[in-house]
Order: sequence, then structure tokens, then C-alpha cells
Amino acid sequence: MAAPVARATVRWIGDLRFAGGVEGRPFVEIDGDSKTATSPVEMLLVSAATCAASDVVIILKKQRVELTGFDIAVRGTRREEHPRRYTALHMVCTFRGAGLDAEKARRAVALSIEKYCSVISSLNPDIPVTYDIVIA
Repeated sequence: MAAPVARATVRWIGDLRFAGGVEGRPFVEIDGDSKTATSPVEMLLVSAATCAASDVVIILKKQRVELTGFDIAVRGTRREEHPRRYTALHMVCTFRGAGLDAEKARRAVALSIEKYCSVISSLNPDIPVTYDIVIA
């Protein structure tokens, strides 16, 4: 059986602005200068946080936690010299919901970061990903 292959398209729209996504779905604007839209490296933060958040929602739903709100604020530390890649990521996960405690939240985030999140697993393994849990 052949390995699954993902496909995406990026179209130049002017200056360092591009529209990117998967055919048949809405494209998002990405700006290499960070002037009018999210930059490619910022989009990596958004992708990592969204991937982890999706896992966490699924895990907590299986535990019968009724989330009423969930946010992840992610901060990436970058190198000063080129390539200016991320050297560390830190997430602050804020939860609101019934039947939720810090241990369930912490376990769900840990499972995502350490086992399930495809985006984080695709990063260089020398990039530490840390997190804090907030129950609001």
C-alpha cells in the first residue's frame, strides 16, 4: 500500500504575499513580510497549536469533558542567524468547561504533544515543546 501523500498549492499574489491551501477549499493569505497577513513561520505556530488543539478536544471528548472554551497561545523562540528556525515552542492552554480538572487537561496536552500531533512530530526533534495549563 502506498504511503498517503498530502498536496497543497501556493499562488503568488504580489510582493511577498501568497494564497495557499488545498484545492476545493478556501485559501488563506500568507505574507512573507508579515505586513498584511500571517507569515510562513507564524503559520507554523498556528499549525502546531491547531494540530495539538484538535487532538486535545478529541481526547477530552472521549473523557466526557464538556468544553465551553479552549485557547492555545503559542510562542516560538527563533534563532537570530539564518536559517531563523524555531529553537523552542511554548504553549499556554486555557480551558473552560464542565467536568474538567488540571490533571485531565495536562494529560490530554501531553498525549498530543508527545504522541499524536503530526505537525509537532514533523519538526526537528531538537525543538523542545513545553506548555502550561490554565483552567479558567
